[in-house]
Amino acid sequence: MRSFIHALPKVELHVHLVGSAGVDTVLELARRHPSAGVPTDRDELARFYAFRDFDHFLKVYWAVQSMLEDRHDIHTLVVGLARELAAQNVRYAEVTVTPYNHLLDGMSGDELLAGLASGRSSAAGLGVELAWCFDIPGEKGLAGARETLAFAVTERPDGLVSFGLGGPEAGVGRAQFAPFFDAARAAGLHSVPHAGETSGPETIWAAVRDLRAERIGHGTSCVEDPALLEHLALKGIVLEVCPTSNVRTRQVASISAHPVRQMLAAGVVVTLNTDDPPFFGATLEGEYLEVASALDLGHADVARLAENAVLASFLPNSRKTELLEEIAAVQAPAAGFR
Repeated sequence: MRSFIHALPKVELHVHLVGSAGVDTVLELARRHPSAGVPTDRDELARFYAFRDFDHFLKVYWAVQSMLEDRHDIHTLVVGLARELAAQNVRYAEVTVTPYNHLLDGMSGDELLAGLASGRSSAAGLGVELAWCFDIPGEKGLAGARETLAFAVTERPDGLVSFGLGGPEAGVGRAQFAPFFDAARAAGLHSVPHAGETSGPETIWAAVRDLRAERIGHGTSCVEDPALLEHLALKGIVLEVCPTSNVRTRQVASISAHPVRQMLAAGVVVTLNTDDPPFFGATLEGEYLEVASALDLGHADVARLAENAVLASFLPNSRKTELLEEIAAVQAPAAGFR
């Protein structure tokens, strides 16, 4: 199964750019910016980076954020992600970027866009196509929403395909962001907000109702509401499920206890993703393997998950067809296995 998963051409739909920074990338950034106070010794950095709890995750996340000062740092981050994806035979990824946080930290919009563009070009040379989701940091409120929308619509970099909403869910109502999502959709961007990761089903209902979500980031709590499960399945609203992240942030007890089982049983379209992979010790191949083991999935079931991600992506139909044909070709020799 491990070899089969590696051979599948894969798509990642939910990974945060800052949260994708692995030890090698952070080491390069730390040596470039020693004043940030991030360890510059590999062993010490590995200890600093090892996940302990959610508060520690936030500490490391913001430490990485603090070292992103210009286009060169953004380029380093993007290329580091692309190398990790290429090693796992991930062909395409939609990467969440939070422009407002970079602008607040003093980076110019031009520097951010230049780093994204050069990094995306280098990723293509590694065989990985990258697209962008610009997301609102929900905790920054309407000011963050206004600035994110303005930046997305005005600058509209190559590869920008969607508009999201991240950050804490508690106390951050989805409805207040409806006008910004309306404007983003009118500009041709797809709606992909986070919802139901750390809150109940009503947050997911609000994302669907008020933000016209086409995909939901996480959506873990949807299984608490049978009517919601039925609605998601009926309307084909895709869930970007991140099992290891949910375990690490203590939203679920274990992969075997993850509600992905109920989601699939209800006919909801599920995709597997990594969220903030090195922070949580996750890889996309690992997510597939863990879920396959926990749910006792066969080769055909695993291939279907890979197909779900392709179909749920915002790739052109011609490219989707190519990837689906590749998945079918990998699956054919395994057809004799369960």
